[in-house]
Amino acid sequence: MTEPTPAPLPTSPEALLTRLEALGITTHTVSHPPVFTVEQAKALRGELPGHHIKNLFLRNKKGAMWLVVCLEDRQIDLKALGAALDAGRFSFGSAGRLMTYLGVEPGSVTPFAAINDTDGQVQVVLDTAVTGDGPVNCHPLVNHMTTAIAPADLIRFLDSIGHPPHLLDMGGI
Repeated sequence: MTEPTPAPLPTSPEALLTRLEALGITTHTVSHPPVFTVEQAKALRGELPGHHIKNLFLRNKKGAMWLVVCLEDRQIDLKALGAALDAGRFSFGSAGRLMTYLGVEPGSVTPFAAINDTDGQVQVVLDTAVTGDGPVNCHPLVNHMTTAIAPADLIRFLDSIGHPPHLLDMGGI
């Protein structure tokens, strides 16, 4: 029995990188085996400099959604995060909801996925620690590649697609 062919992504990694280039944003992308967890990413990245992140796709009881981007080693208390964002109680969004709104599969969640949320249903939240010196390393919509981008350029990209990020210090959350 053969594996089913996955559905094409709403935006391909190549289209994303082309969009970044059109904005005058310089990036550096490397390919690697697929990674699904922070631990796998740590084992495979070698000496890739910069901020390494994790991305949480969250929803509340009312169905509102957030894409939370923070440093990979942050321990996030979802109750405290919900209170900080005045969102109420958070739960993780399902794989189906993730594909519907952000156009990516689990393991490939990235701030770049906001490009697929053309109706503005998902609020992007960036940990202020991600905006410090050095590049931010993000999946370019697939988990077998990593793209390094300057923090200011990531914010500029998010602004350009109608997803200005909410900046939040997640150090105490």
